[in-house]
Amino acid sequence: MDINKLLVQGANNEELLFEAQTHLHYYTFHFLGSLCLKAAIQLGIPDIIHNHGNPITIPELALALNIDSNKSSYLYRLMRFLVHAGFFVTTKIDGGKEEEGIMGYDLTPSSRLLLKNNVPTLSPFVQAMLNHSILHSPEFLAEWFHSSSDLTPFHTAHGMSFWDYTSQNKEFNGLFSEAMISDSGMAKLVIKDFKSVFEGLKSMVDVGGGKGGMARLISESVPGLQCTVLDLPHVVQNLQDTNNLKFVGGDMFEAIPPADAILLKLVLHCLNDEDCGKVLKKCREAISSKGKEGKVIIIDIVINEKDDKHELAEAKLYFDMLMMTLLPGREREEKEWEKLFLEAGFSHYKITPIFGTRSLIQVYP
Repeated sequence: MDINKLLVQGANNEELLFEAQTHLHYYTFHFLGSLCLKAAIQLGIPDIIHNHGNPITIPELALALNIDSNKSSYLYRLMRFLVHAGFFVTTKIDGGKEEEGIMGYDLTPSSRLLLKNNVPTLSPFVQAMLNHSILHSPEFLAEWFHSSSDLTPFHTAHGMSFWDYTSQNKEFNGLFSEAMISDSGMAKLVIKDFKSVFEGLKSMVDVGGGKGGMARLISESVPGLQCTVLDLPHVVQNLQDTNNLKFVGGDMFEAIPPADAILLKLVLHCLNDEDCGKVLKKCREAISSKGKEGKVIIIDIVINEKDDKHELAEAKLYFDMLMMTLLPGREREEKEWEKLFLEAGFSHYKITPIFGTRSLIQVYP
């Protein structure tokens, strides 16, 4: 819908008013699309189609799902919506008559990313982000705005911070960890093309690296690079070191082990500007022995509404709303990133958009 057209011409035109109604309906019911996607994953529909080997019909899909035959019409309606949303595609299967054809359903690139046994898979990521604990939190946005608290809507909803909830809820903690690992798996698609980023480096610390998904990918792609994952002691507890990958328990606000480079993947967007500054200064201290050849490597979101296509820009803004709801963090425009870097004592940086919604940012002392 062209909102600018509506604003310029006014709301007296009936056609524009109905366009406005459609726009409101779209976002009012947007949550249903997310939950239909979640249902498809829980039912295992992408994997069933993949294992079928050919486009699958509704009766075949119903049989594979082991659901009552009277649910077939509802299954058709679910698949019709998911086809419209771009998660599946339909194709005609020979029905024995020239003038007729039976519709079969096949995967698209989006649903192939949901195959549970494939690498990469984003199935854990989608399920974690659509967990009830996260979905429930935005309901408290209005209440949070009216409160004097600096805490988050998540805290308002659950009575504790996101990280406290994660550490106390074993099931969600496991789901969230799998989500971060699956998200890191996407980097495998491009990391081989950016080995130059790691040229000349002998050591790297992945700060807030969790279970080591990203560091492991890098260490496998760049032989000879010694990688260390720094995260809270309970996160890295019982994780096994390898020849070029080790785990260290610690606090990034207190100290970061010295290295040629520091990696921050989706860490800074979880923090407010003040805490970002503290972490970046610790990063600068950690690479000081490397001189001008040291650097901080950041994988994060850079908002660019002017140049990004609509769907990409909107996905980034959704992430920003997610950060505002769950954590004190935010997604930042380039000028906001630049301000953080300069205030932390860095001299220059380079941004390369390569990870879908994410960019690779190299920051130099």
